[in-house]
Amino acid sequence: MELGMFTSGYQYYPLERAFADARRFGYDYIELWGGRPHAFAPDLSRGGLAEVRALMDRCQMPVRVYTPEHNAYPYNYMLGSEAQRQDALDYLKLAMDMGKALGAEYTLVSVGRGDYALPRQAQWRRLTASLKELARHGEEIGHCVVLEGLTPYESGLCTTAGELAQVLEEVNSPCLVGMCDVVPPFVIREPAANYLDLLGERMAHLHLVDSDGASADHLLPGEGRIPLEELLRELLERGYRGRCTIELVSAYQNEPALYARRALARVRELLERAEKG
Repeated sequence: MELGMFTSGYQYYPLERAFADARRFGYDYIELWGGRPHAFAPDLSRGGLAEVRALMDRCQMPVRVYTPEHNAYPYNYMLGSEAQRQDALDYLKLAMDMGKALGAEYTLVSVGRGDYALPRQAQWRRLTASLKELARHGEEIGHCVVLEGLTPYESGLCTTAGELAQVLEEVNSPCLVGMCDVVPPFVIREPAANYLDLLGERMAHLHLVDSDGASADHLLPGEGRIPLEELLRELLERGYRGRCTIELVSAYQNEPALYARRALARVRELLERAEKG
């Protein structure tokens, strides 16, 4: 299983530091965070793309997933007027263009929290309409979107494998696939393997961290309550052979290199034990 570094934790350093550390520690690929000051899609389109591609070449480190910053100010396709929704979608379409230009296999999106004044059915219609538009753009440019489910602390929709499978079925596009971040199923007491059962071949990516089981916090592997060795064994036995990003985020920004090194070592050890059964 290929293991990737998520670069969000390095946002207070030059992006070059993340690429250099990924190579130094032995990561297989980068999941590139698309926010300022790093790889914000509009900045990439105005010349930053060449700089990132130069980093990829110099460090011999591919970008396999591009994850633009969204679901908060100022872009959330689930919130605001129709003009604001369209602005968010235009931004994500540009992000998809940049993801393809970087050679990424997927651009990753998730579901922001919607308008509390709207009933669930209206929010669901807004979600499916938005994803259909993104999927059509993916079909036009030849690039896939991978949809990540979040915890109920972060979103009101697509917080379960069943809802994620439902939206994929309703959108019905080869350019929209799903994934599992192991924190959401753990906090709602759902088996992570449910994503494999319900998504099948559309289960395209994995975010691996640990969890306290009571928040959206993403913890260093081994510092929470998820039985990660057994979880990895279950996923391997069920046939998952996709990529796995170790998604360290804001809690580890003070010393991203130290935690990135430790996280990779721990996950490689867990994988080795899981593969031995």
